Amino acid sequence: MARLTIQGVSKSFGASFAVRDFSLDVEDGELVCLLGPSGSGKSTLLRMIGGFEKPTGGAILIDAKDVTSLPPEKRPTGMVFQSHALWTHMDVFNNIAFGLKLRRLPRQEIRERVENALALVGLANHGKRMTTQLSGGQQQRVALARSLVLEPKILLLDEPFASLDQHLRERLREEVRDIQQRLGITTLFVTHGQDEALALADRIVVMRDGATEQVAAPDQIYREPTTEFVAGFIGSMNFVPTDVSGKISQHAAFALPVSVADGKVVLAFRPEALSLRPAQHPAPATVHRSIDFGTHKLVDIDLADGTRLKAMTSPDSNWTKGMAVEPIVRAYYAFRDNQLVHQSVPSSEMNDNRVFAHV
Repeated sequence: MARLTIQGVSKSFGASFAVRDFSLDVEDGELVCLLGPSGSGKSTLLRMIGGFEKPTGGAILIDAKDVTSLPPEKRPTGMVFQSHALWTHMDVFNNIAFGLKLRRLPRQEIRERVENALALVGLANHGKRMTTQLSGGQQQRVALARSLVLEPKILLLDEPFASLDQHLRERLREEVRDIQQRLGITTLFVTHGQDEALALADRIVVMRDGATEQVAAPDQIYREPTTEFVAGFIGSMNFVPTDVSGKISQHAAFALPVSVADGKVVLAFRPEALSLRPAQHPAPATVHRSIDFGTHKLVDIDLADGTRLKAMTSPDSNWTKGMAVEPIVRAYYAFRDNQLVHQSVPSSEMNDNRVFAHV
């Protein structure tokens, strides 16, 4: 379909930058998620790609053609907004057909394309309904169909499921992924939901303060975070500040090898990389609570210094409040000044990112 190139794009509002010197290549047919907290610049960047915001600097190219100065209607892009932005005085058919009518396409072609778009998003035979008669999920499907009917080269999705409940979000994101793959359309998807990004993306761009923190495939982002920020933003992560001396962490509960010069570091490890075994009082840690999720239990433990950590254990484990335990780390990272400085080799027991400790 199309290749998107973003070259050193910036957007400033007075002395403040929403996006700063951002560059990215999105390959033909790729789905890339822009992921970050509120205020990270991801929606501003998407609006610049769609032509709804003008960059302060840099260039945006689609198939090597510079579209930086083109208005939205002149760009080969389609954008789906969080708010749906449907016309309530029009039925579903005319909402979807509106852009085609502006292009003065023949009536029969408009009808065929609208019907095909409705079938694509699972709303065949809904054309005569008013948008106010639709559920939130159906309205979002109409918004998607309205973009797809224009046959854009680049599809832009700005947190389209943020206002929907969790189960509906999960179902719609799977449907969007299936449609995107069937059409082979190059897509940028903005979200602040890490689960959404991990489930949808070919690659994830983690953004912070208008700049890129890391760009990688979902599994790499999860398993190989290059900064402390990414480690904490993607998935659940335990953090333990400590000192390193003689390449050994000096933390009372985690005397782990860390191959860096002496000084302060932050140890980080996933709940699934932290196993527990019973200990005698006084112990390195005590159980605060255990939450049963069916497939596993998530156990909160308190270290002697008051630090609270999370461990993932088997569903048949029996950790009870106040129980003395010894935490054992199977795989971990060390960060200094936000940068990864050490990553341990995962234990052979780390199977499918889970280590279960049985009681």
